[in-house]
Amino acid sequence: MITIIDDDESVRVATESLIRSLGFSARTFASAEDFLRSPSLGKTDCVITDVQMPGMSGVELQSALRARGDRTPLIFITAFPEERIRRQVHAAGAIGFLAKPFDGDAMIACIDLALGDGTAASSH
Repeated sequence: MITIIDDDESVRVATESLIRSLGFSARTFASAEDFLRSPSLGKTDCVITDVQMPGMSGVELQSALRARGDRTPLIFITAFPEERIRRQVHAAGAIGFLAKPFDGDAMIACIDLALGDGTAASSH
């Protein structure tokens, strides 16, 4: 299952549609906090998250997951693609960092990378 976290409903819906069109199951959350409180936390193979959200940011979510020992692959999407943030999330193991509106093929490449290297199946 692929988890999508974004405070913008239109982005959640469009991204979920893309994920489902690829044959994957998807769950969406409006906030990182909602995801962290959900049963999906231990069942997701990949997280697609916005960088900037009210409350916990995508970067803070990545830190929280890593602090728990959770190695779930993360793909970041952002309307503000700052190089400093890109370097930070990649240093912590992010699979992708895509500017909104992102190209569907770029997202597919990131998902293939996240799910194709064997870490997704072994991280749970």
